Amino acid sequence: MYIAIEGIDTAGKSTQIEKLQKHFEDAIITKEPGGTEVGKEIREIVLSTKAKSKKAEFLLFLADRAEHVKEIIEPNIGKLIISDRSVVSGVAYALVQSEISQTAILHLNRFATGGIYPQKIFLLKLTKEELEFRLSQKKLDGIELRGVEYLLNIQNAIIEAAKLLNLELIIIDATKSIEEIYNEILNNIKQ
Repeated sequence: MYIAIEGIDTAGKSTQIEKLQKHFEDAIITKEPGGTEVGKEIREIVLSTKAKSKKAEFLLFLADRAEHVKEIIEPNIGKLIISDRSVVSGVAYALVQSEISQTAILHLNRFATGGIYPQKIFLLKLTKEELEFRLSQKKLDGIELRGVEYLLNIQNAIIEAAKLLNLELIIIDATKSIEEIYNEILNNIKQ
């Protein structure tokens, strides 16, 4: 089973993936962008905000996604794959940019993934207040510097993207305790 843990920055994806990795020792743990060698370089470019064109940023994400599917997802498709982000984030970010048509976003992502999508998406959803608090506790990267409203728009776009891709989306309140979130994810994986 291929699942993805989605959420905006500071939602707790890394914490949950660490816990899942301990529970499912044989699982393939990966992330997007940056799950491959090429992906790491692309991730650095995107987070540095060197690309001034939103179209260029979108195409960089597509390049990472294509490489990720080819190197990580396809060879392990019969195993449990747990990904920190997925095509859903890619579609969400592109929807928020509003520079590319919805049809083009969906077609280009289908091209990049070969139509291989996660079977289940877990969205760790934050409130505006919790997001503001969590961002105030850390040094912000290029994406986070775009602001709270931008990140909340991404969060809403993740929900829209899952619908457009016709993927199962499980929304989890990210303000719950780490253990409550973990148990909710675990129970849904085992179904």
